[in-house]
Amino acid sequence: MTAPAIESMDLQPTLTGQLVALRPLLPSDFEALYGCASDPLIWEQHPEPTRYRRDVFEGFFLRALDSRGAMAAIELQTQSVIGTSRFYWDLGQLFIGYTFLTRQYWERGYNREMKRLMLDHAFKSVDHVLFQIGARNLRSRQAIEKLGAKLVREHELDGKPHVIYRIDRPFDQ
Repeated sequence: MTAPAIESMDLQPTLTGQLVALRPLLPSDFEALYGCASDPLIWEQHPEPTRYRRDVFEGFFLRALDSRGAMAAIELQTQSVIGTSRFYWDLGQLFIGYTFLTRQYWERGYNREMKRLMLDHAFKSVDHVLFQIGARNLRSRQAIEKLGAKLVREHELDGKPHVIYRIDRPFDQ
């Protein structure tokens, strides 16, 4: 199976698990998502450590909307926005990235479920998915490694070190 044309895969599906649902990001999600992102500790290992600032986050949010692949993460019990993630194409390859969650949902299975939902959706169309992560972002790197991702290369993006991980579609899918 090869990467389909960009138009053939739904980059903003609605996906529901046991803990979290993902749905297309909406302009009206700004305040709730900024409330999640305004914690400086979320960004301390990130290549853009000032993303907690409203002016910096506004740019991130507008690019997320423009991407047409960004999704809001909704905690099912409270129906609250708790973060975001995104599908995006780069050089004919499908990536999952730009993921963050409010700290109270770290290490409680939410990120893992989000990624599983997204991977299951992606593997209906592609054989592998890539993840681009800031090289110093050890939390994100460890989380994706726990899902079985393998480091495939290191590179610089906007003058900052990044790594690329890959997860292949299981044979049974």
